[in-house]
Amino acid sequence: MKKILKVDNPNVYARQAGAPELHPLLSLVCYDEVSPVHTSLNDYGVYGLFFQREFPKNLSYGVRPLELCDGSILAVAPGQLGGAEDDGKDLWLSGWALLWSPELIHNTDLEIRMRDFHFFSYFYTESLRMEPSEWEFIVQLLSQLRQEIIIHEDSQVLRHVILGYLRLLLEYCNRIYQRQLSVDTQDTNDILKRFHSLLEQYYFDGKQHQLGLPTVAYCASEMAYSSHYFGDMFRKATGTTAIHYIHTYVINLGKGLLMQGRNISETSRILGFEFPHHFTRLFKKIVGVTPSEFIGRNQ
Repeated sequence: MKKILKVDNPNVYARQAGAPELHPLLSLVCYDEVSPVHTSLNDYGVYGLFFQREFPKNLSYGVRPLELCDGSILAVAPGQLGGAEDDGKDLWLSGWALLWSPELIHNTDLEIRMRDFHFFSYFYTESLRMEPSEWEFIVQLLSQLRQEIIIHEDSQVLRHVILGYLRLLLEYCNRIYQRQLSVDTQDTNDILKRFHSLLEQYYFDGKQHQLGLPTVAYCASEMAYSSHYFGDMFRKATGTTAIHYIHTYVINLGKGLLMQGRNISETSRILGFEFPHHFTRLFKKIVGVTPSEFIGRNQ
């Protein structure tokens, strides 16, 4: 049975790393000061940003191994599992960890904004790659934040200051995320070809009979992306959503089946719809007419 560290409070991780406990709802760990440390497989009940010059090589995120580049950022969110079990070996790290409780941002604008930071998505298996100047700026921010917490007692004023630092750090991370998104969407044709081929293979293999209609989550996973990242990348590359592309592909298959003489019920079953009226509703949404009207026009 795996040994899992339940990080339901930021200071659980601080204690694990041998770092001082600075605030009840937030922890800052400077690895250069506390190394050597031991790895841990963590069940997160908090948010976290890990800034590392070089990440350990055996980390996992959920059930997947992580491939992390040097000088990058890894984000985790409540409900996620990640890290590596302690193998008893000393590990020398250079960088920072910033963890905070959801309670810290509860009922604030930042709590709402968190939904837009897709780099926290589970199974987002790429780190955010920093430029050297970004590394220096972020380390400076983290050092300043730590100094604020050390100097001032906990209060509403201090928490407002902490939230200000968090907002700035997160927006900085989001800018890096958007930059990576732009780089990854430069080869639009390759993305579309892979996506289209995946849908073709899905129906060729008859997976719709067991799994139903293909989903964005399934396609993203098969292409080694998180759902959010794939959706953002696809929208940026094409101007439309991945789910609209899937639905259009499925309905175009349906058109072909109807023109071959299949009835509506049979067509919906072949495509993987649970009920014929679901097929009819989506058909009208995409085509503008019902399947019956479409059949009438093409007889």
